[in-house]
Amino acid sequence: MLKGKVFKYGENVDTDAIIPARYLNVSEPSELARHCMEDIDLDFVKKVNMGDIIVATTNFGCGSSREHAPIAIKASGVSCVIAKSFARIFFRNAINIGLPVLECSEAVDNTNSGDILEVDLSNGKIKNLNNGKEFTAEAYPDFMGELISAGGLIEYTKKRLEKK
Repeated sequence: MLKGKVFKYGENVDTDAIIPARYLNVSEPSELARHCMEDIDLDFVKKVNMGDIIVATTNFGCGSSREHAPIAIKASGVSCVIAKSFARIFFRNAINIGLPVLECSEAVDNTNSGDILEVDLSNGKIKNLNNGKEFTAEAYPDFMGELISAGGLIEYTKKRLEKK
């Protein structure tokens, strides 16, 4: 069960807004996290805590296909991202690095910045503790759930190879 404070953004938050291109020469997750969202929310890195949740409207993660964006989000402490829709490559990159992303229009429409959400990834249940409303996103197929639980594709693969 995930639980965190919401940081809410609008439509078309692109990967340059998530992690500005001027930091793409950096590969250390903790350094990327120091600059996460700074071009659209200068105070994000000062306010975000472990477990917090990003909520956005449509087309979150559009733009470049770089993995730096979901890495910066995850390394900043964000436990998951909920949006009405995601750019396809961002969605896949997020799953590959173990960052849960859920599509749920109703949750987005009924959530404000600062609200506290509880998210159960096993069944896609989302509860807004501020207004008591509950929503359901599509639960992950077993394989994707295993990838996220393992911490991403690399960790999942390492664990699989250790079993052989």
